[in-house]
Amino acid sequence: MSLQDKKNSNENTIALVNKFVESNQRKRKNLIQEIESSVDDIYALGEDLFSGLDRKSDDWAFGWILQVLKKYKKDFFHNEIYNNWFLSDSRCAINYEHLQLNLLEQDFEEADRLTSSYLRKLAGKIAEKRGYVFYSEVQNISGVDLSAIDRLWTLYSQGKFGFSIQARLLKSVGKKYESLWPKIGWKHNGVWTRYPSAFSWTIEAPEGHMPLVNQLRGVRLMDSILRHPSIAVRHDNCL
Repeated sequence: MSLQDKKNSNENTIALVNKFVESNQRKRKNLIQEIESSVDDIYALGEDLFSGLDRKSDDWAFGWILQVLKKYKKDFFHNEIYNNWFLSDSRCAINYEHLQLNLLEQDFEEADRLTSSYLRKLAGKIAEKRGYVFYSEVQNISGVDLSAIDRLWTLYSQGKFGFSIQARLLKSVGKKYESLWPKIGWKHNGVWTRYPSAFSWTIEAPEGHMPLVNQLRGVRLMDSILRHPSIAVRHDNCL
């Protein structure tokens, strides 16, 4: 490839990435496969592609680009910074790097287990010892941390997963949980989806499918999470 051809290729790839980033949700989703099929060209741009980007961004476009690179170009991640590109805050001294890495690798089942363990930790030592969170304990969970967890799920799911996504979907069905369950794939023909084997642990899962919240104790725990102030303000999903 001549220098001019390489220059033209780079310019075309940058134009594609910019179009992907700048498009609205509907148009961006139509470009998802094109981004994946252009992974060689994106890889050729190297670290220059991420130069100057806001690592506290709430936009999933570069989360998907990182997931594509992780899937096909693992040597790009010899620079460890890209394994935990997005910065997350915590009021409880929790490091969310392990969660981010699992989401980056699309190991959603392990990411879901980690999320449950973080929620227990955030709810307090009694919840950790008990092994699950009471709905009444959610109000004491750090909003900074709950928002950080939700943000990572959204960043690495094409904007499909996360508590704030579930809140939006609940709002869209008139705040009726019985209408939400089939919509997010937690119930089929009135029967609860069996955990974990029957859940879809892939990016193709229904919108809002993850993270999971144990419904055996009713809806109050999930409702408390979705109504938590830190989730309510994300994407204007106040319930």
